[in-house]
Amino acid sequence: MSIYYITSANKRKIKPVIIGAFALMTLVTAGCKKYLEQVPDSTWTDLSSPVKVSKLLGSAYPQASYITMCEAMSDNVGDKGVGEYYRPNGDAYLFNDIQWIEEDSPEAYWRACYTAIAAANQALEACGKAADPAAYTRQRGEALLARAYAHFMLVNIFAKTYDATTAANDPGIPYVTVPETVVMKQYERKTVAYVYDMVEKDLLSGLPLISDDAYSVPRFHFNRSAAYAFATRFYLYKKDYPKVVAYADNTFSNNDVASNMRLWNTTYGSMSPAQIFDIYANANEKANLLIVEAPSLWGRNAGRLRYDLDFQHEALILGRNVTGGVWSYPLYYYGSQDYFVPKLSEYFVKNSVNATIGQPYVMTPLFTTEEVLFNRAEANAYLNNTSAVLKDLNLFASKRIRNYNASEHNISLPAMQAFYGISDVKTVCIRTILDFKRAEYVQEGQRWFDLQRYKIPVVHTTREGKVLELKADDNRRLFQIPASATTSGIALNPR
Repeated sequence: MSIYYITSANKRKIKPVIIGAFALMTLVTAGCKKYLEQVPDSTWTDLSSPVKVSKLLGSAYPQASYITMCEAMSDNVGDKGVGEYYRPNGDAYLFNDIQWIEEDSPEAYWRACYTAIAAANQALEACGKAADPAAYTRQRGEALLARAYAHFMLVNIFAKTYDATTAANDPGIPYVTVPETVVMKQYERKTVAYVYDMVEKDLLSGLPLISDDAYSVPRFHFNRSAAYAFATRFYLYKKDYPKVVAYADNTFSNNDVASNMRLWNTTYGSMSPAQIFDIYANANEKANLLIVEAPSLWGRNAGRLRYDLDFQHEALILGRNVTGGVWSYPLYYYGSQDYFVPKLSEYFVKNSVNATIGQPYVMTPLFTTEEVLFNRAEANAYLNNTSAVLKDLNLFASKRIRNYNASEHNISLPAMQAFYGISDVKTVCIRTILDFKRAEYVQEGQRWFDLQRYKIPVVHTTREGKVLELKADDNRRLFQIPASATTSGIALNPR
């Protein structure tokens, strides 16, 4: 497989590289068995010690990916006219309900979130019934955070973005707090406000109980930094800006954000694509605060799909920026328009030792240091702390601009105003932050959540000349709740 590296001035071919063993494997996936068809795992039934509850909590994180569908819905992609056709990608780009129920689909994500919630609730019940509940304090904290996170992601994918003026009336998603004991239990969606209240309750109850020494590899569980990062996201979405800043300032010891950032313009700059793929979602990368594995084809599909990052969008997203410098993100392509930044690699799990089929997975960072920085900067913009915004933006630029020079690439308020042609201080700060985030998280699905929060219209154009627009109040901005959920009394989103 030949890979090409794109510089700011030209395109040059580099030595062919094999990106991971998945490139040599048969691209065949096996269908997943329905949950009730599987033999119960003793992990769920024997919870007689804190260690065993901790083992169960490894299942309390959504093992599914939203990247394919969220990235295709966003304004990061175009119709290349050629490329792999994958239903979650194609349907999302055309703003249609996704007619696919396996990995990378809304149904798969819905199912994975409630499976994770079930594990968290089972763990909480075990902690509550233990003879010595104090011995389970750490496990209780993680279970509460995990339950809050899964519900938070569900409400932000399948319901309207939080708006204090409408949240009490906007339909939410079921907030499940006890293990299921009956078949076909009926649920209510409640409201977005109710879900946020419950998330906040679990978050605030669980956060003080989190301990970094509870696990040998804490980045696969809610450690303290990840928990604080979650708090910054939650309160940013809720628009409680002082709390965003407070939690961000406590995410790292001595508020040391800089030492925990991803080093794109130094260490990463000397790496090959294969090396970046190996480290990007690795637990040894300090920028990754919480990581989860998920069945997904994204590792092999990123850059290859028909509705993907194309020439027009890569120039828009990764081109000129307010610093006057060049982003250090390495952009590669497999062929004419198959653009990608090496990030999430695939690993393939066979169904058995001698099997030729199995399940592709990707490791995905759920929270990163950079998000904490962005969340704090955005909150400070609304708090009119412009100097704090500039401090964080310049810190970010120092880790992202090629051949960074502090005086040459300094970000100032006049520089932002001139670059965007926007005089309003708050508006130009937010615009800069969102553009920096867009570049940082390209091909990771994060852009969609910012488009939702700011109700930014999205326009997609097909190669056939059809123009599709997703306006701010379009019902299709909410992913459709799986039809199977209606058997539990859950109403679908309007269309």
